[in-house]
Amino acid sequence: MFKNVRFYRLGEPFGLDAMALEARLGERRFRPCGPLETATLGWTAPLGEGSSALVHAVSGCFLISARKQERLLPGAAVAEALDERVGELESEEARDVGRAERRRLREQIIAEMLPRAFTRSRRTWLYVDTVAGWLVVDAAGDRQAEEVISLLRETIETLPARPVAPRAEPPKVMTEWLLDAAAPSDFQLGDACELRDASDSASLIRCRGQDLVSEEILAHLRAGMRVVKLALSWDDRLEFVLADDLSLKRLRVADALLEEMGEDELDPAARLDAELAILGLQIRELIARLDAIFTLVGETPVGETPVGETPVGETEPPF
Repeated sequence: MFKNVRFYRLGEPFGLDAMALEARLGERRFRPCGPLETATLGWTAPLGEGSSALVHAVSGCFLISARKQERLLPGAAVAEALDERVGELESEEARDVGRAERRRLREQIIAEMLPRAFTRSRRTWLYVDTVAGWLVVDAAGDRQAEEVISLLRETIETLPARPVAPRAEPPKVMTEWLLDAAAPSDFQLGDACELRDASDSASLIRCRGQDLVSEEILAHLRAGMRVVKLALSWDDRLEFVLADDLSLKRLRVADALLEEMGEDELDPAARLDAELAILGLQIRELIARLDAIFTLVGETPVGETPVGETPVGETEPPF
């Protein structure tokens, strides 16, 4: 169900039950882009178009889904139309078009082109684990996660969700797991990793389909490179890539757990119940293990910037 996991600690108990959360989300239900809107963001049914419920509650977890729709207006198309219009004006009126007038013409062209632009939608699933006090988001990058968390905070007016700040540095710990063969017994190494030079962030090595304790990889680690992403299997229940910010990528539930659902016998709603119950429990236990290993504490709430700092946009490198 989830392909990626970013988890955030709730600083206090979640104050809404499923019915109250449903009512709040209904005030920000998703609607398509209007003719002159570049993007809209709102809540949609996690069970899909055949359902109207905005909250799906299972085993103390509230599953919700955000949908973002954007109009696709290529900058090259706008620039080409602008050049044509500027050329026409300068030719007809024998004068130069200034910067301010070019800006007005560009805004006019965008307003003309937007209603005819194609749209695309992206859904982001997340759930609140009211039992363990975590917010879990299926997002590949920080920006996508922060966008939906900010929407949730605006919708319910308060949400003390904080990114985790591990006291034990994940790159150092994961590097020791490979160098010293010191991974915990419930974690099995996969066949992929990403290494980065501690003194040169531009120096990067990506490995796939490799024996991670081979002499070649160990030589890179002895030369000063550190593990920033590591493919792992946890207790034969979940497979994933653990990143240096403790996000999980390429998440996959082990076959043994999938068999517990008896998927051929379940309708879609019941299957989602089973998936969320199993996934929620496994992620809850996995986060507890990561907490024990890395000692997780909370940082500044998501969507809020510490005093004296400015938010910095980040790009998510491919793995």
